[in-house]
Amino acid sequence: MAFKLPELRYGYDALEPYIDARTMEIHHTKHHAAYTNNLNTAIDGTKLADLTIEEILKDVSGYTAAVRNNGGGYYNHRLFWEIMSGNGGSRPEGELLKAINDTFGSFENFKLEFSTAAATRFGSGWAWLVNTGNGLKVSSTPNQDNPLMDLAEVKGTPILALDVWEHAYYLRYQNRRPEYIEAWWNVVDWKEVAKRFGR
Repeated sequence: MAFKLPELRYGYDALEPYIDARTMEIHHTKHHAAYTNNLNTAIDGTKLADLTIEEILKDVSGYTAAVRNNGGGYYNHRLFWEIMSGNGGSRPEGELLKAINDTFGSFENFKLEFSTAAATRFGSGWAWLVNTGNGLKVSSTPNQDNPLMDLAEVKGTPILALDVWEHAYYLRYQNRRPEYIEAWWNVVDWKEVAKRFGR
């Protein structure tokens, strides 16, 4: 198999009370596992099986819907798990905070813009903080699309991701997406986000 379901670096209950353990377990072992398995099936026996996920996504418009949807689902969830922590919250520091302040005016302005992008994404999708190469930008994408894809409206390297598919929050928050978004800020691992920004 070309791609493997990544193990989490924390327990399913580590993000309580903001994201409940049952949601984390189902999200990881069912949803992310399905994207991983379906991606492997979609690329089996093709040249894509020898590429990294980033290489696949940068030319994804030339591939099947199965590669686009499952490749995005595999990558997006991998990033999502990595930028959260039970010791998250607070705010970024150093160069990342400076870049956020320079771009958005303040950390509070950034949070508002990001939260709005997440809350107003119609249907299922993601909100992103993207390093475009010309500075930071907030965006959102439908379904499992992401800024690495050649068809993305805002292209670049995602350094922060929020899953706003209902399966990410429905057990605890039902239809209250804004409440889930507000709670999620408490588990953002800004050290990990800063590492990605530094690269």
